[in-house]
Amino acid sequence: MQNTKTQDILVGLFVAFGIAALFFMAMQISNLNPLSKENVYTITARFENSGGLKIKSPVSLAGVRIGRVANISIDTSSFESIVEMHIESQYQLPDDTSASIFTAGLLGEQYVSLEPGGSEEFLEPNGVIDITQSAIVLEEVIGQFLFKETAKD
Repeated sequence: MQNTKTQDILVGLFVAFGIAALFFMAMQISNLNPLSKENVYTITARFENSGGLKIKSPVSLAGVRIGRVANISIDTSSFESIVEMHIESQYQLPDDTSASIFTAGLLGEQYVSLEPGGSEEFLEPNGVIDITQSAIVLEEVIGQFLFKETAKD
């Protein structure tokens, strides 16, 4: 059976379409779709320990992703981690909102969870979240447990 030029072209298009679909699915699953810079505002929070938090980690409110971590730096005077977040502009947060770093599942990625307060004033762009809870580092918890057990003996 002879392959015709049309069959070769159709197979090539099918393969190219399949590769493009796989690339699109990989980008959706890996959360690499960027937020538009025009539809976000920036807020900042300070944590004693940001754990394994990474740039582009999700920022969620009530389990819904409302933004992404834009930058993580360290304050050299207080040795705290400064986390800058881009929040979608459709979400207005009270100025007494608290931020915590949690892990999705037992070994999953870390994310910032926001808990709104009861204030009627809202965080302005470039606002700062004052109430924070740092990431729980599993190694520290295990070390404290083992140290406590050793001290009993």
